Amino acid sequence: MQLNLKRPICFFDLETTGINITKDRIVEISILKVFPNGTEESKTWLVNPEMVIPDEVVAIHGVSNERVANEPTFKVLAKDIYNMIKDSDLGGFNSNRFDIPLLAEEMLRAGIDFDMKSTLAVDVQTIFHKMEQRTLSAAYKFYCDESLENAHSAEADTKATYEVLKAQLDRYDDLENDTKFLAEFSSRKKFADFAGFIAYNKEGVECFSFGKHKGKLVTEVLEKEPGYFGWLLNADFPLYTKKVLTAIKLRSFNNKLG
Repeated sequence: MQLNLKRPICFFDLETTGINITKDRIVEISILKVFPNGTEESKTWLVNPEMVIPDEVVAIHGVSNERVANEPTFKVLAKDIYNMIKDSDLGGFNSNRFDIPLLAEEMLRAGIDFDMKSTLAVDVQTIFHKMEQRTLSAAYKFYCDESLENAHSAEADTKATYEVLKAQLDRYDDLENDTKFLAEFSSRKKFADFAGFIAYNKEGVECFSFGKHKGKLVTEVLEKEPGYFGWLLNADFPLYTKKVLTAIKLRSFNNKLG
């Protein structure tokens, strides 16, 4: 089954120096852009992370320090990557919890005003776990009846993710071939910042999902405890989380003026 798209969707996968969204960096990114007419465009970049890739991480994805030593940094590549994805929705495997938040960090560090407000995100892993409870390699074998060669290679994982989603649409009648439906189906809980620090409550209003103010409305906390906003901006939170908090604060301020 081919995807029923209203606008392009970019399936992407990152290989990184680790799993800390705020501290780790991208070493390889692969993007497969699928257009509504079915045509595809793909691109893979190796990235100099400007930090040492630990041996145990190299053992997983095979991208060594020597291999990326002379590659461009993300800041150099950021504009080209952004131009490829800016008009598209995003798809990936565990992308809502890891790849998108980390990509947002890299974009913001590079000075690009990356924003997910008008972008739908389809997480193929969430669909898979809701339906079958397995891994990407198992998903590829289960849905496509093929073995995933070069697992943990960004390009191979990206292609497999795209093929798995198409096979999922073929297999499950209750999955709609619609990006908005798939994005909603593949989200575990609605978060304003993807990293999971700011969630939406039942009324669709932003609230904190951690710490002493867990469950409280962001606007109310920032109004009653203005120093908390400054602490959040200076603490070790993702840049995208800080961007969302700042937008909420500005919106609240503008509403008062209005």
